[in-house]
Order: sequence, then C-alpha cells, then structure tokens
Amino acid sequence: MPTDRRTVLADAAIAVLADTGMRGLTHRAVDRAAGLPAGTTSAYYRTRQALLTALVRRLVALDQGELQEIGARIPVPRTVGDMVAGLAQFAAARLTGEGRRRSLARYACAVESARHPELREILLPRENRARQAACDFLAAQGVADPEERTVTLLTCVDGLIFDRLVNGGSVSEEEIRGLVAAALR
Repeated sequence: MPTDRRTVLADAAIAVLADTGMRGLTHRAVDRAAGLPAGTTSAYYRTRQALLTALVRRLVALDQGELQEIGARIPVPRTVGDMVAGLAQFAAARLTGEGRRRSLARYACAVESARHPELREILLPRENRARQAACDFLAAQGVADPEERTVTLLTCVDGLIFDRLVNGGSVSEEEIRGLVAAALR
C-alpha cells in the first residue's frame, strides 16, 4: 500500500471515479475514500483539474507497471494459441476485480480527454514490454507492417474489453482468437 500522500489520494480518486463516475469525483469524495480529514485533497490538489491530472498520471503509471511486468514474466508468444491465451488472460484481468475498476476509470478519463488535451497527452499509448511482445510475435508470423498490426490488434482487444465492461459480459478465447486471426491476415 502506498504511503506517499499524493499517491494515496490519486489511488482513492481512481476508486471514486470507478465507483461513482466523473460527476462523483470531488475533493470531498476522495478525502472520504482515502480515509483522510476533509480538505486534505484540496490541500494537495487545489483544483478539480489538478486532481484529475494526478489521477490520470497514476492510472497510466499503474497500467504501464502492469504491462511491463506482464512483458517481463511472459515470453514472446510462439504460437497463435499462446497469443490468444495471453490476450484472453489480459482481457479477463481488465474485466474483474481491481482491473475492472481501473478500466472503468481509464475509459472515463479517455472520454474526458476529448475536452482536455493535456489529459490526452498523458493517456497516449506507450511502448512497454507486453506491447513489444505482441509486435515481435506478429513479426515472427511474417505479418506485413507488424507495428501497425500491433496497434490494430490491441485497439480491437481494447474495444472488446470496453464493450464487455459496459455490457456486463466476459471475453471468450474464441473472440480473442478471431482478433488475432484477423491481425495475422
């Protein structure tokens, strides 16, 4: 559990956003979620925009850390089955538990970034080991332009996660297999 007050507040803000939506993200709600005295969040983040920016930065840091860890832990997939299993596991993690909460917060921030370009800059996709593993797999399969196909594949997986998140379902390996097959074509 983080002990830095700013990190604690940003984590609490992610939870508030996931649980109550953008309208529920207030300094007071973050104070309550963090279990801190009223006014603490305002002392660290004077404006709602400052709070939202801190939340987005923390969200990206958590996501990047997770993706770097996945990329370090799991070797480059050798077969389509390996790729499908890895992406299905990733999608399932984004739809349950803490992963679900972060997904809800991430998509709310993505929508908000349409009105706040500074948030969009923070949310831009970044290079990480998991993304590179997907690209390396596609290159090994002889896919033309593996960089572009990686973006397409991961965008499709992201869209599938979004759809299941808002429609209350799960992602099947069959759906992931179809996305990987399309990227290989």
